Amino acid sequence: MELLAIRRNWHEDDELHQKRQHFVHYQYIPGFGFYGYGLIHLIGGYVKSATMLIRQLVDAGTLSNLPGGLKSRGLRIKGDDTPIQPGEFRDVDVPSGSIRDNILPLPYKEPSQVLFALFQNIVEEGKAFASAGDMNVSDMSAQAPVGTTLALLERTLKVMGAVQSRMHFSMKQEFKLLKTIVAEGAPTEYAFEPESGDRRAKKSDYEMVDIIPVSDPNAATMAQKIVQYQAVLQLAQSAPQIYNMPLLHRQMIDVLGIKNANKLVPIEDDELPTDPIQENQNAITGKPLKAFIEQNHSAHIQVHMNAMQDPKIAQIIGQNPQAQAIQAAMMAHIQEHVAFEYRMQIEEEMGIPLPTEDQNKKVDPAFANQLAAMAAEASQKLFKQNTDEAKQQMAQQQLQDPVIQMQQQELQIKMQELQLRQQKQQVEAAAKADQIRVEESRIEAQKEIAAMQVAAQSAAKRDQLEKQQQLEGTRLGIELAKSRNQRGNK
Repeated sequence: MELLAIRRNWHEDDELHQKRQHFVHYQYIPGFGFYGYGLIHLIGGYVKSATMLIRQLVDAGTLSNLPGGLKSRGLRIKGDDTPIQPGEFRDVDVPSGSIRDNILPLPYKEPSQVLFALFQNIVEEGKAFASAGDMNVSDMSAQAPVGTTLALLERTLKVMGAVQSRMHFSMKQEFKLLKTIVAEGAPTEYAFEPESGDRRAKKSDYEMVDIIPVSDPNAATMAQKIVQYQAVLQLAQSAPQIYNMPLLHRQMIDVLGIKNANKLVPIEDDELPTDPIQENQNAITGKPLKAFIEQNHSAHIQVHMNAMQDPKIAQIIGQNPQAQAIQAAMMAHIQEHVAFEYRMQIEEEMGIPLPTEDQNKKVDPAFANQLAAMAAEASQKLFKQNTDEAKQQMAQQQLQDPVIQMQQQELQIKMQELQLRQQKQQVEAAAKADQIRVEESRIEAQKEIAAMQVAAQSAAKRDQLEKQQQLEGTRLGIELAKSRNQRGNK
């Protein structure tokens, strides 16, 4: 024995010295040793027994249908070297007695029913052990729920699904090994200058991607895939607004293996930017609609709204059984344009472009918070602008409205009547004020006259009282003199 080479079985920069994998084992079912178990290991005994039993049944039927036996030596049959045809009778020379006494058939039995039952039992046991049993779809009700059918399929194909999952994983490991081999032998740099981007190491291109199989390990057969899509279609009927129905039908057609599915069921991803008139035509004919960020959204919205408000088009669409679906598709498309226009206005207010949906997954959280604060400020400014514009438009619409104009004219007439009424009230108030002043002057004059009269009467009464007091004093003096004289005379 001669030693030819010793090679390292781990990567040079691997500190853990993990063993490199060079082979991939495709196993039907994992076994206890290096090799896995195949289907022949599992049901080989059942297959051998079933094959033996079916051969015995066939041999028994053959011997029963074409039996052999013994015949006497002297019995002669004309043309005994050829088989007897159906409906044919041949001459027989019988040496003595009857033909029955000269022929003895061997006692071959018919195929045994017990043997046939045993054969069926072995086949069923083998199917159950290998989980390769068939589901008789014809015995199932046509109204059976899709979930029940799917559960039966999964139970029937449980082992086959596990086998396919192992095949899927093994193929993934093989692709990984192939990618590593290609990357190790690839050059470090490109031999040409790329049209876009910087020159990068060709080897690093393989390190940035993973090659994986596109098979679905959860669906082993086409029937299982169809039942799964039928279950999704039943769910979509309860809430169609949250499902992408064209894409769902497109995938269903692909699973069925029908060619040109993109022409049978067009989806939004197949659409290209077009003019608003063509979009209106697509909406009326039931084709999918899609808005793009680079379009003139204000013009598109105006054209779509004019088409929806056109009485002639509305009358024709109203006679279509799909009128509600057409109107819903048009409104959804308009809302898509509105969303793009709002995004562009926010970007204009912020002064920087917003990240796309794919870029949002890689945005740093700190930058995302800063971007949210800037967006809040921009949205507040945009809200104020839109509110002012809405008020101005409402005012202009009100001025142009004939009903509003008539109401304004009536209001002006009422204002004029009110002004005249106020002027009349002012004149009447002034006249009444003059009348009040004259009346007050008259009352003041009457008060002065009355005061003079009262003063005169008071003076006259005072003079009269003084005169009466003088007369009373004179009378009292006379009476006192008289009384004094009378006392002196006594």
